[in-house]
Parts: sequence; structure tokens; C-alpha cells
Amino acid sequence: MMQLVPIVWNAQNISEITGSISIACWVIVFVPQLYENFKRQSAEGLSLLFVVLWLAGDVFNLLGSLLQHLLPTMIILAAYYTIADILLLLQCLWYGTEVEENLNLINFSPANPISENVLQDVFNEQQPLLISHNDGHATDDGVGLRNNRNINVSMQYSSISEVIEDEQAFKKEKQNVISDALIVTTVVFGGFLVWYIQYCSKYSDGGNNGGDIEKPALELNMLAQFFGYLSAALYLGSRVPQILLNYQRKSCEGVSFLFFLFACLGNTTFIVSVLSISLDSFYILVNLSWILGSSGTLIMDFIIFIQFFYYKKNSTDSKNTNVHNENDIQQLA
Repeated sequence: MMQLVPIVWNAQNISEITGSISIACWVIVFVPQLYENFKRQSAEGLSLLFVVLWLAGDVFNLLGSLLQHLLPTMIILAAYYTIADILLLLQCLWYGTEVEENLNLINFSPANPISENVLQDVFNEQQPLLISHNDGHATDDGVGLRNNRNINVSMQYSSISEVIEDEQAFKKEKQNVISDALIVTTVVFGGFLVWYIQYCSKYSDGGNNGGDIEKPALELNMLAQFFGYLSAALYLGSRVPQILLNYQRKSCEGVSFLFFLFACLGNTTFIVSVLSISLDSFYILVNLSWILGSSGTLIMDFIIFIQFFYYKKNSTDSKNTNVHNENDIQQLA
């Protein structure tokens, strides 16, 4: 029976723990985006060039990792990246071809139903005309009084609807934050738990609890280094089309927040995993392209995070402005 073993917090174990967490993050990283695309039946939020460049970077990353005989963590991640990227690319291509076939040109069709707000606007617009027609013998003051009463009722309805929508949006946002936090915590803990089970099974016999640092054999393979730097360049370049697409759309709708959050966590723990082994100059040189690739994409992903929050705030402000403008127009009417 496996016994619990105290953890020795040395460089070797820290590298293995962060490496295991990194693998857990990268195993799950594509799931939120794949689900987001499936839920929307669209991948229009993602730049196709972003996915293609990322896939190319992963292919060269895998080749370089194998040739350079890097840490098992790096090789496992590179292989999984490639498989997951292919799935994401296939999904993007599938929904890209399906969108044109499923377009419904009729405005008020089941694919684009009449919303409650549209019906209310039509009702408010037509109501004064109906009143004027039915009360043809009424005085102008009487008609004006009824119109003002209808406008006031409409404004009250709009205000109540706005409050309800804001409360529902806040509640949904709170639920999303809690849900995302639980998912991230579960994945990180899962990565740690997998490592700890292996750690206990390895040292439960009373042996050395990972005290010795197992440094990999270092050999500078020029072809592997070329692939490594090429993959780093592709990783950095892949984010640019996505950032530009978000900027052009002034929105990050259709892009999963967890997708990039797990990418950031995966890159951060990966860097810690590599640097925990050694800070020797030759060791850093051998792994430099992979460190630069992860560090660079981490910075680019932070830019996308800024876009998430910025465009979300602008969307909320724009919605509030439109509501106030509608109320002002109704008052002037």
C-alpha cells in the first residue's frame, strides 16, 4: 500500500511539480475554446492564421524537442500541442464552411428571432397612431395627454427592463468567475496530485526523497536549435493575427477567456520547470529558444487579456449610452 511521503522542496521536485501542472494546463487548454466554438456553432472569434501559425510552431517545437533530447515534460507537451492544434484547426475549417450554408437571409427567422425589445419598440411606435385613429373626435390636448402617458409607461418599462438585465448580467458574470476559478483550481490541483502520487510510489520505501537533481545530458544540436527558434518565432507571430482581429472587431466575443488563461499558466509553470533544474549558462543556452518562445507568448497573451477587459468595458458603456439615448428620444417625442 502506498504511503504518504513528506515533500522535499528542492529544485528537482519543484521542477517536476511545475512541469506536471504545466502538462495539466496544456491538456485542458484547448477544451474551453473547442466547447466555445461548438456552443456557438462558429469559430469566427478565432483568427484562422493564428491557429495555423500555432500549429506550425508546435510541429517544429516537437521536432526540436526530440532532436535536442529535452526534458520529457517538454516532449510530451509538444506532442499534445500538435494533436490539439489539429483538432482546433479542423473545427475552425468545419464551422467556416458551415456558416455560409446556414445563413438565413430572412431577418425574423428562427435563426434570428424577434427579440422582446424589438417587439416593444414596434408597439411603442405604433401605439400613438392607433390612439389618434380611434379617437378621431378627441381634442389635441387629449391626444397629447394619452401620448405622454404612453411614453411614461414605456420609459418605466424600459427602466425596469434595464435594471433586470443588469442584475441578470451581474449574476451571470459572478457565476462565470466562480466557475472559472473552480476549473483553474481543479486543474492545478490535479496536476500536483498526479505528481504527488508518482512521488509517493517512488519514495514510499524510505529512499532519497528526490534530493538529487537529475540534470539531463546536454548537447547542442544545431538542427534542433533551428527548429526551436523557428517555433518560438511562429508562436510569437501567431498571436499577432488574433490581436489584430480583436482590434478590428472591437470585441473578444467567441474567444474563450479560459483558453488564454490556461495558456498563460501553462507557459509560466513551464518556464519555472525548466529554470528550476539549473541556471548554468550552457543549460540556459540549450533551452533558450523554448524559454523565449514561452516568455514571448506569455507577454502577447497578456495583451489579449487587456483586450478582453477593455472591450468588455466598452461594450457595457456603449449599451448604457444607447439606453439613455433611447429614453431621451422618447422624452422629446
